[in-house]
Amino acid sequence: MRTVRVALPAHLRALARVDAELLLELAGTPTIGSVLDALESSHPALRGTIREHGTGKRRAFIRFFACGRDLSHEHPETPLPDPVGRGVEVFCVVGAIAGG
Repeated sequence: MRTVRVALPAHLRALARVDAELLLELAGTPTIGSVLDALESSHPALRGTIREHGTGKRRAFIRFFACGRDLSHEHPETPLPDPVGRGVEVFCVVGAIAGG
């Protein structure tokens, strides 16, 4: 098992009823999809907030970052960087800002 640290924006932390980053236990190599599956499984209130119901696609105003890289457009089965899989670095879910 691997422990992955996940940071959520304030509004999603409120929905999940957590005050800080989350620790998720995952089997095998963590991927973007496996982290999101575990997150939604352990915090059902988050279903549909990060990924669309039905399609599972990332919502337009949500971004994923890890180790200084934008992973938002990567395939869900993309393995996360090794430091994230070892719990050294955080997988960040960020609410994008739009407007002018």
